[in-house]
Amino acid sequence: MKKLLIAMSATALISFGAAANAAGDAAAGQATFSTCVGCHGANAEGGVGPKLAGQSAADIMKKLHEYKAGKQRGPMTSMMAPMAAGLSDQDIENVAAYLSTLH
Repeated sequence: MKKLLIAMSATALISFGAAANAAGDAAAGQATFSTCVGCHGANAEGGVGPKLAGQSAADIMKKLHEYKAGKQRGPMTSMMAPMAAGLSDQDIENVAAYLSTLH
């Protein structure tokens, strides 16, 4: 019973975290994303940059925060780090919320 309670608590915390990560303003995120369409496509379908549509808000936020922090993420880091550096934490939440609505 104790293990079940622990598992249920962990699941609730994970679910709450995922909901909190998608708390951004999708409309504001769409406006911010307009500077990204040259590489990621108008519908985040990919192009020069990878497809972003269909990725979770949590994954998008993690990646953008890593780029913003200057973490090397792959061959596109030199292009993405300066783009992410100009984003506020709220911008990142908003873009993630918007991208999580696309499939």
